[in-house]
Amino acid sequence: MKAIRNIALGLTLTLIGATCMTHPSLAQAQTASLTTTAVMVIITVKAGVTREQVMAVMPAEIRQTVQLYLNGKIREWYLRGDGRGVVLLLETRDVAEAQTIMEALPLAKQNLMDHEYIAVGPLLPLGLLTANPERRQ
Repeated sequence: MKAIRNIALGLTLTLIGATCMTHPSLAQAQTASLTTTAVMVIITVKAGVTREQVMAVMPAEIRQTVQLYLNGKIREWYLRGDGRGVVLLLETRDVAEAQTIMEALPLAKQNLMDHEYIAVGPLLPLGLLTANPERRQ
């Protein structure tokens, strides 16, 4: 029963996402009202940087990263599946703040990593599930 419920929820979320993508006005409204609750940072070792270069900086990087976690700035952190870096979820309200945090870390100061920043927030299409059924028609 739980598996069926999970499949139904997954299908519902997929259909809601597809609906938003096919209706430009809905997609624009979603983007315009996005509330950023965190910033995902995808960190990748730059091309040509050796493991030795990275490992020489890692003790300082780890100390500062753990301190950011303890201070509540890093919400979650993951190793990339390809082994080329990490993914962090920073507790910030905008990309500029996330960039400031990341640029202060040792690996960034030595220009060894590339960073991609993605602002994230609530899944707004879920609001369609709670909207008045008469208004959805």
